[in-house]
Amino acid sequence: MNHRVIDIHAHAMPLGLLDFLGTEGVADLSALDDGIVRITPPVSGVAEGAPIPLPRAQFDIGRRLADMDAMRVSHQLVSLPPFVTCADGDDADLAVRIADHGNHALAELIAQAPDRLAALGLVPLGTARSVEVARRCLDELGCAGIAIGSRGLRREADADVHEDLWALLSERQVPVFLHPNSVPGGARLHDFWLAQLAGFPMDTAVAVSRLVLGGVLERHPMRIALAHGGGCVPSLTGRLDLGWTRKAVARTTPHPPSTYLERLYYDSATFSPALLRALVAEMGADHVLVGTDYPFDLADLDPVAGVLAADLGPDATETVLAGTVTAWLGSAFPGQW
Repeated sequence: MNHRVIDIHAHAMPLGLLDFLGTEGVADLSALDDGIVRITPPVSGVAEGAPIPLPRAQFDIGRRLADMDAMRVSHQLVSLPPFVTCADGDDADLAVRIADHGNHALAELIAQAPDRLAALGLVPLGTARSVEVARRCLDELGCAGIAIGSRGLRREADADVHEDLWALLSERQVPVFLHPNSVPGGARLHDFWLAQLAGFPMDTAVAVSRLVLGGVLERHPMRIALAHGGGCVPSLTGRLDLGWTRKAVARTTPHPPSTYLERLYYDSATFSPALLRALVAEMGADHVLVGTDYPFDLADLDPVAGVLAADLGPDATETVLAGTVTAWLGSAFPGQW
């Protein structure tokens, strides 16, 4: 088996970003020693005062590398967590400043282990300035790709404000990692950690459906990978095609939605061998790649075992573990890897 296993879905919260959030008055850092940070709802998208886990590996490279060894992960593409993406905020200047400070701090953090880590720079949605942030990530910080939320500043992914961003990412075929940062359902999801357990997968489906039916992926073919196995997206493929066929208001593209969904990439963080096997059967092994959600407590701590348990066969297993990521990264593939 190929010993190179690249995790595309891993997070970090550098201390430099935490200090900035504290200085801006949008984060309570008083419980850092207990592994908790609290960030205001317009920035974090979670309820006021909600404790956000902050394991030491979020900022400690030594701990991260040791964990990667234990997980049999050779490399990580690291992105900032969704709790700093301003999904429900209204201050575009703050969103851009958080992204810029966060991306610089992330670049400094991964520079401690460039042979094993690379950055996916945060680009905040909801503002026309997102294209400036993307250019800084790619051209100044040397990020391998970018990470986006499912929405930003209360604007959906298919909003007109994003056209220049999508055009840039399509023209340059930038690897794009889409991670949910908002939830539908409001108060119905306040209990039992449902905002993350159920809300995040649903929100991925909403965002991707809008990208498809809004014509974004027809106008701007992009190299997008989805977190959490695509959330609810794979299970909606047939229903979206049916709507495209029978509902005039949903027939917005020259091809049915499944055409566009099959072009996307999906990480392996399904936490179910049966679901992973079905995902590979539907989308193809060459569109599924390793993702863990490390270092949060809902992470897949043995992704290799998870892929092996899906019983995909030797060729498909090798493709998921090491092959697909090479195609997804394309020319952005870090040379030292």
